[in-house]
Amino acid sequence: MQRALSTYLLVNHRLSNVLLERIWEAGIPLVEIFCARQHLDYHNRAQVAELAHWFRESELKLHSLHSPLHTDEYAGRSGPQAVINITEPVKSKRIPMLDEIKRALEVAETIPFPYLIQHIGVTGQEYDERYVDAAFTALEEISLFARQRGVEVLLENTPNGLASAERLLVFLNTTHLNLNVCLDVGHAHMNEGVESAYRSLKNRIRSTHVHDNDGEEDLHLFPTLAPGQGSPRQGNIDWRRTMQLLRSEKDRYPLLLELREVPDMGPPFDTLRKLFDTLENLTTNDES
Repeated sequence: MQRALSTYLLVNHRLSNVLLERIWEAGIPLVEIFCARQHLDYHNRAQVAELAHWFRESELKLHSLHSPLHTDEYAGRSGPQAVINITEPVKSKRIPMLDEIKRALEVAETIPFPYLIQHIGVTGQEYDERYVDAAFTALEEISLFARQRGVEVLLENTPNGLASAERLLVFLNTTHLNLNVCLDVGHAHMNEGVESAYRSLKNRIRSTHVHDNDGEEDLHLFPTLAPGQGSPRQGNIDWRRTMQLLRSEKDRYPLLLELREVPDMGPPFDTLRKLFDTLENLTTNDES
């Protein structure tokens, strides 16, 4: 599987050419950029142009963009009005949210990338038919805008009543939206379980989000990294079995780590290289 990294790990830092270079030097050929305005301000043409120039000269490839979750530059801390939720049933409130996602998609006009990762709903949101109808309308609009820029929208399974693996399949079968998915391993662990989610979504998986948690909180922990090695908590995903599943279709999607920064760890790049080696060796040892 190709190694890939989400810049969510660096979301509290302004995304720069230096950080991207460090990712490449760590032996990671693909990157997903997390759209948070304190990190990548997609409203800022100068920052986007600077990154576009760097990508044109680099071998590092932009695999995907994670759709913005907030409109502000403070990770939503300015208040609930900053939250982006495509299931908002009131059209007048939903339109500005879709405009924000389209603004992020315009990055593809200067930095081409194949996938936009999109949430349906927010963490803990309950199921409601009104939310489903709003999401369908929103995704029709987003998908058209994305396709015009050579981008495919991937739906991410999330820990709520709308977007578990099972709910995503029902949604796609009911609406007939021709969309594929990004399998989030950590979110699956909090819902129906990794193996069940994988088997449900297998034919539609085009990307992944790989991180650990305790089955209850969305912690985005480093897989296999025990407390005392930089990780603040211990996750409990069965990584040997998870890697067996992911490697069964390894040519279809990358192994993309979506991790949360650990303040005491220091520069994470050496740790990332070792982590990829560890995950890959979990199954290669079984195969030998």
